Amino acid sequence: MPMTLYHVSWCPECDVVRQKLADLNMDYEGVIVPDIRPLRKQVHDVSGQYYVPVLKDGDVVLTETDEILAHLDRKHHSGGASTR
Repeated sequence: MPMTLYHVSWCPECDVVRQKLADLNMDYEGVIVPDIRPLRKQVHDVSGQYYVPVLKDGDVVLTETDEILAHLDRKHHSGGASTR
């Protein structure tokens, strides 16, 4: 099951996470959410808040860019990366 990244196209933090996923050749589903925070129902349902990026990896939900990047590094280095 691929990871899911909730993001918006103009967000610099989202760009960093998308680039990391590409650099590590990791498979994920990208979900572009509305620009207006209160309309981000999917994000709120998954994470309990409206900010992006949000990465859902199985039962793990990460909402901070640094935490997401660290998680991706750990997953990649442990051999848990699924490639495209």
